[in-house]
Parts: sequence; C-alpha cells; structure tokens
Amino acid sequence: MTSIPDISAAVEAAREDLISFLQKLVQAPSLPDHEQPAQDLVAQKLKQMELETEIVPSRFEDLKHHPAFGDDGFSPTGRINVVGRLRRTHTGEGRSIILNGHVDVVPPGDPALWVDPPWSGVIRDGRLYGRGSCDMKAGLCAGIFAVEVLGRLGYRPAGDILIESVIGEESGGIGTLTTIVKGYAADAVVLLEPTRLEICPVQSGALTFRLTVPGRSIHAAMKPLGVSAIEKFVLLLNAITTLNAERHRTFKHPLYDDPNNIAPISIGTVQGGEWHSTVPEEVIAEGRMGVLPGESTQAAREALEGAVRHAAGSDPWLREHPPRVEWFEGQFESGETPLDHPLIQELQTAHQKILASPATLRAVTYGSDMRLFTNHAKMAATHYGPGDVSLAHAANEFVPIEEVIAATKVMAHMLTRWCGGEFI
Repeated sequence: MTSIPDISAAVEAAREDLISFLQKLVQAPSLPDHEQPAQDLVAQKLKQMELETEIVPSRFEDLKHHPAFGDDGFSPTGRINVVGRLRRTHTGEGRSIILNGHVDVVPPGDPALWVDPPWSGVIRDGRLYGRGSCDMKAGLCAGIFAVEVLGRLGYRPAGDILIESVIGEESGGIGTLTTIVKGYAADAVVLLEPTRLEICPVQSGALTFRLTVPGRSIHAAMKPLGVSAIEKFVLLLNAITTLNAERHRTFKHPLYDDPNNIAPISIGTVQGGEWHSTVPEEVIAEGRMGVLPGESTQAAREALEGAVRHAAGSDPWLREHPPRVEWFEGQFESGETPLDHPLIQELQTAHQKILASPATLRAVTYGSDMRLFTNHAKMAATHYGPGDVSLAHAANEFVPIEEVIAATKVMAHMLTRWCGGEFI
C-alpha cells in the first residue's frame, strides 16, 4: 500500500499542473448563464483523467415538482453540470463518495476596486487572485487533483468516487438538485467550499425576501398630508433588527463561535422615492432571512412575517395599508450531519495525518448545497476546503496556494480511507 508520504509527494509533484489548471478556471468567467467555458475545461480535464464523464443539463421542467426547486431567474434549459466517475475496481470493502463543487460565481463589482482584473488569476505573494478563486474553484481543483494524483499512483478504489462540477449554487442550488433528481448518489459527500481547512458539517439556511412598504405621495411642502414610505420602512427595519437580536439571544449551538452571528437577517437593497421634493409613496427592500440549524424554512418565514405584521399593527397607517412580504429566488434550508458520523471521523483523521494538527470543527452561517444532500438525498455531507469565505464575493478575492495544496493532500488521503481499495 502506498504510504501517506508518497501521496503528499505526488501532490507536490503535481503542484504546477494543479495551479495552472486553477488559473485557467479562474480566467474563464463563469457568471450565471455563462458557465459553459469553465465547465468545458472541467469536462476536458476529467476525460483526460479517463473518468466516466457525463454532461448533465439542468432543465427546470425536470425539477419543478421537487420540493427544493426554486426558479432562480436564469436560463431554464441552457446550463450544464459535469459529473466524472471513477468506478470501483477493487473487490474489497469500500464506500462511495461525491466531491462536489460549483463553478458559478457572483459578479465582480466595480473593476476599479480590484488591484488586478477580476479574471486575471494572477499569483502574488503565495496567493492566487480572481473572482471565484476562493469561492470555490480552488476547492473544486483540489478535489479533481486528489483523484488524479491517486490515479497516477495506481489507486484502485473499492467504492465509486464521483466529482460533481455544478452550476447555480449561488442562486439556489439548481445544479446539485439536478444531480440528485437524476439519481447520482453515494455514501457521503464532501462539498469543497472555502472553510480554511476546517470541517463544517452544520450550515444555517437563508431565504431571500422582498418587503414592499406603502406610503402616500404628496409635494414635500405638504408633508403632513402625505405618508412617507421611507419613515414607515424605518419602523419595520427596527422590528426586523429586534427580531434578529432576539432569535440569536435564544438559540445556542456549540459549533458557532459568535452567538450573534448564526443565521443573520440582513437588508441588502432599499429603493424608495422618485423625487427629492416628493413624499415617497413606496419603498421596496430586499434582504436575506437566516434559517437557524434545525429550523424549518416555514418557521423562519413565519417569524419574519410575524414581526412585520406586529410592527405594522402598532402604526395607524400600516394597520390600514399593510406591508407585503414576498419570498423569491434562493431559498436555502439549514442542514446538518451528526458529528459522530464516520464521514466526519475519517476526514478528521486524514486532516490530522497530513497536517499534523487536529481539525477544527465549526458551523457556517451561510446557505449552501449541503442541505440538498442532507435533507433531500439523505446523504451525510460536510464542507471542507481551502480559502476564507470572508474573502468570497469581495474585491481582490484570493486563495492561499498552500491551502489548495494541503486540501488536495488531505482529500487524497481521505479518499483512500473512505473508499478502501489498494495501490498496484
């Protein structure tokens, strides 16, 4: 059996190829509805590795009856996922696994805020920069090269290894849901999201909402005869802020470091008024409603709707002209895998063996595709990957190259432990 040092040495030998491929993937802009060039690169790579490679289109028609489906507003037919499979070639006992990563990225924002162009993939001071480098093309590359390195070493797994490169994670999980509906399954899943190489088997959820607040417009010189929708929105915003604080005050979970940041509620956009000298007749605010671990999405919706309804009931105008809450786009449930599950234990062992330090267990405050596996496919799943999520969606996003290398080594070793088999 090839030893752990041999695996680590093989990853080091593949370092240049790995980083070069990550650069190419970052340099392929993969905004929603434009993921094809990045997926073509992944498909080509998996075929070169001689994996069974399938192109799996996401079609809303195939998904619309699934309880986790949500129309994310992008193409209902034009996006593809890529699945590569290394089939078991050893007859011994082993378990199957999915390594899941998404190629879709959020817009880069103002290019002037970036030191280098957002799609540069430039390497500087041990970091690889570019939109999607951290979230989460580096993790996807780590998974791909973990399998490739094992192949170079003659590894024969006793359980199937699947690599899923999906789209739509940032807007609700259409890609991963497609793979589940199409029947791709395994005994466990590692989502290679940026966790700073921490094991994160718990995720909060997040629901997207729109709050419409009515007012009554009039010339600003006659303000007492009108009703400012902005001022009424402030009343509701205060109620939402209070709800956020109360929910965090009463909820406890051992894997969250900050008790005030578990499933936050945040207003992301506010639009109101048409003219500086007119009392505004409407405000439309959109935001994110956090879902606590173990809480249903329905309960979270009812909490926000109840807070808005209660606040409106205290105001004569809003009592007669109630604000409206709508739910749209990404609707992420929370998800969780028990800490004593063998997946978590094997990943802890692999991390310890490769990095010579215990793995940190932590929960994440964001929604991800993990909940689709744990809640709907009934597969144990966890996040583990290179990069710091606080750098995701930000200007000058980067990933430390050494974390990418370390993640590749850990995943390669973990695969041998989880899937069993032998080297020939």
